[in-house]
Amino acid sequence: MATGLIELAIVIVFAAILGIIAKLLKQPTILAYLITGAVIAYFGFFHFDNQDVLHAFSDMGIMFLLFLVGLEINYKTVRLVGRESLIGGLAQIIFTALAGFGIAELFGFGWIEASYIAIALTFSSTIIVVQLLSEKKAMNSLYGKLSIGFLLVQDFVAILLLIALSGIESGAGISWQSLILTIIESVLLLAVFFFLGRKLFPYIFSKIARSQELLFLSSLAWLFVMVAITEQIGFSIEIGGFLAGLALANSSEHFEISSKIRPLRDFFIVIFFAILGSSVVLMNFSGLFWPIIILSGFVLIINPIIVLVVMGLMGYERRTSFLSGVTLAQISEFSLILAALGLKIGHIGENVVALIVAVGVITITISTYMIRDAEKIFRFFSPYLGIFEKKRRKIDNLSETDLNKPIILIGCHRTGEALVLNVPKKDIFIVDFDPVVVNKLQQKGYIAVFGDVSDSEIFEKVNFSEARVIISTSPNFDDNLLLINKIREMREQKSGKAIKNAGFPKVIVRAESEKDAQIFYEYKADYVLMPNFISGHYLSQLITEDPNFDILKRLSERDIKLMKKEDIVT
Repeated sequence: MATGLIELAIVIVFAAILGIIAKLLKQPTILAYLITGAVIAYFGFFHFDNQDVLHAFSDMGIMFLLFLVGLEINYKTVRLVGRESLIGGLAQIIFTALAGFGIAELFGFGWIEASYIAIALTFSSTIIVVQLLSEKKAMNSLYGKLSIGFLLVQDFVAILLLIALSGIESGAGISWQSLILTIIESVLLLAVFFFLGRKLFPYIFSKIARSQELLFLSSLAWLFVMVAITEQIGFSIEIGGFLAGLALANSSEHFEISSKIRPLRDFFIVIFFAILGSSVVLMNFSGLFWPIIILSGFVLIINPIIVLVVMGLMGYERRTSFLSGVTLAQISEFSLILAALGLKIGHIGENVVALIVAVGVITITISTYMIRDAEKIFRFFSPYLGIFEKKRRKIDNLSETDLNKPIILIGCHRTGEALVLNVPKKDIFIVDFDPVVVNKLQQKGYIAVFGDVSDSEIFEKVNFSEARVIISTSPNFDDNLLLINKIREMREQKSGKAIKNAGFPKVIVRAESEKDAQIFYEYKADYVLMPNFISGHYLSQLITEDPNFDILKRLSERDIKLMKKEDIVT
């Protein structure tokens, strides 16, 4: 026992040290964990193959990981995957898998091996992408929402594949009949747990939630019971973890359960990636140099281009398509799990696992910097990306009256939509870079065009200089700064001329932080939207002007009426 503790301590210490180094280099900790195992194996500290306890911990790491994934797949997240994300996500999966399969076969891999490689190349890392988008404060941007939608579609397909493969016995080959039967069983199993998670478990866990300690313990008890049951019916313990999470996804306590389980996942998942990293050191990479280089290039370059083409055909402009494509330019932790499972059941050899892990390390490392500097990369390639953009602007068909409105709104999501609902249609001109939003606005009689702040055609043809106010609800810092500078140039051109309303247009932009707001004010923004400030100002005004709060009933009735009204863009 003491020996096992010492070896566990070695893994954790190395993982912590390398994790700190990874953060300093702005890299995901997954790479640190893989390198931890590689370092331990290379220098011969101990052999993971002889450590049953560490292998059990490794299995538990994936079990906890998939439990948390299951917790996130509730009805709310499924609704977030709109038609565009579903179509785009499935198209990306199909085209990437077909291209990856063709490349793998060109290098001489059999059809089963090529299938595993193709599928591994298809999935992108939700954990890494969400972390990087959060750091960039781009989660609420259009490309951020679309990327998350694509990733949700990928995760769901990956889960179906993992469930299907886990139902195949070790050493058994793949036949179409057994594979189809396993997929049908998997879908039925998912449907049952989705139904139970909607009807039964939310009620049970709402009663348990009164005790935080009991909620945590009951969640673990449910998880291990499900793992035991699914293992008995022929599925892996990891899939049992996913189904246990799926059953609790619609409970009101799922966020709290997730926050309590996440530290366990973070601890045990270290062991899984360390063992995987150690196995790579012992693998034979001979003959894999060019497959690794070509397939890594495919994920980093061709996969984003596939997304560019798909999104361009759907009507999105080049910037949104490019930024969405860049976020998907790495392979997923699910790809590594898939490779480990394929090796375990005998479908693929160690050379294929080595190939997938190597591609994972290369693409995760490089794509991290690509995502962080995506805006700079886009500005460099922007002149050459027009071929991926479907021309769908109708601005030339608008009359001079349509182009000359007192209010110009850039971005009609959430804040913009609330504004539009309270402003006469005849007074507002809307610019949005989501073609779905633009189409719905036009159908409802609004003057709306497809574009964004960086679109020179918009500024050339829309009469910005005569507007009374220009409002940008976009969360993008660079776009808003560009807008402020353009409006300032317009004011300077009008200065000294005897023009009515020469002080206009006023410019209002949105900021994601106080630091951004201060910069916008330094560049002469007239007002900066910050939700916490606006809410505070509004409430303080209510308290001052109406100490009895008689207005609250009228305001609540108005808001409820607006919420019941058919949304403009959703």
